Formats: sequence, C-alpha cells, structure tokens
Amino acid sequence: MDASTTPPSGCPPGLECLSQIDQILVHQQIELLEVITGFETNNKYEIKNSFGQKIYFAAEDTDCCTRNCCGVSRPFTMRIIDNMGQEAITLERPLRCDSCCCPCCLQEIEVHAPPRVPVGYVTQTRHPRLPRFTIQNERREDALKVIGPCVGCSCCADVDFEIKSLDEETTVGKISKQWTEAFTDASSFGIQLPLDLDVKMKAVMLGACFLIDFTERPIIIWFPSYVEFKKQNR
Repeated sequence: MDASTTPPSGCPPGLECLSQIDQILVHQQIELLEVITGFETNNKYEIKNSFGQKIYFAAEDTDCCTRNCCGVSRPFTMRIIDNMGQEAITLERPLRCDSCCCPCCLQEIEVHAPPRVPVGYVTQTRHPRLPRFTIQNERREDALKVIGPCVGCSCCADVDFEIKSLDEETTVGKISKQWTEAFTDASSFGIQLPLDLDVKMKAVMLGACFLIDFTERPIIIWFPSYVEFKKQNR
C-alpha cells in the first residue's frame, strides 16, 4: 500500500475504505417474499463507492415478531460487513414509539466501529415541520446537523437531507433518498461527504442514512403510494 492510500492514523479496522471516498451509495435488496406477501423480512443492503464497487454489505438482525409487530418503529441491529467478511460497523437502534406527541419518541441510533466500540450517535431533534437530526461523536458532542425537507414536499421525487455545520450556515454534504418505492419499499440512498471528513463520522453518516430510511419512511412513502393506489382504483 503506497502513501496515497495509507489510511489515516487511528482509523478503526474495517473503515480504511472510507478514508478515500466522498460519496457512498446504499441500495436495498428487493426481497421477493416481501413483494408478494407484504410480510416484513430482514432488510439487506449493498453499500458501494461512486464507481459502483461494493465496499460493504449490511444486514438487519431482527426477529420476525419484532419486524411485523413494530414495523418501521422497531428496534434493530444492523451489521455492516466488509469485503473480507468481517463486521466493520454495527448500528443499534432502540425501540421508539412512532407517536409525535411525546419527547421519549425521538429516534436515535448508536454506531459502533468495530463492534462494541462506540464512535458516534445520530439523534432526532424535535421540530414542528422539518425532519432534523444531530450527528454526535463518541463523546456525545454535537458535530453536524442533518436537515430534511418540509413534510409534504417529497411527493414522487428524490428527497435531499442536507448535512450542515452546527450553526447551520454551511452545507457540507447531503443524504439523498431516491424515489423508487411506488410498488416496493426497497430504498436507494446516496451520501455526499467531504473527502477529509473523519472516517468515524463517515461511519456515523451511514447510521444516519439507515435511521432516515426507517424514521422518515412514512413521510416519504405513504403519500405518493396512496396517490398511485387511488389512480389505479378510480
């Protein structure tokens, strides 16, 4: 490995590939059983770089009862495996009620890299109109903000969640939800990040992507799916 590809000092094992990329693509695999029956299965994702090369595979680890009783509010463990078959990143999301009326319902995900070593957190921030999240480091110090569009602005279109500085004056990247879910709930995301962002924060941004996928799915999916249903049943 030459100097240009040497990972930065202190880079956790399994995160080396993140040091040289500024774009991450996340594609959920379509499960045939889920499409046919509507029965919720464990989600699986391929994670690629901007050249389409697979860098990780992510698999949800949740029991059948939890998936189908709790839906998108369910707690889950997401195991992110590198190309060597090693678990590089673990995401832990606790159970949160999906009611918007209670402070205890704010969503959170904890990011470990490697497993059992926390490197950061993603926490939902209460706001009357906008989906908002705070990115924290391993010491729970705020590092970045993620701000989504106004509810109702995502009908049948890609949805951008801007990654901003803490003062919200500077946009440093974005998480883009691509509109692909008219007939299935399979997700596709693109994450744009500063190349020099700490690899731990890049791993936490992956966690933010998955939390957005679950937390904002009722907003992103429900309305356009209902419109499509009405069109077909006039």
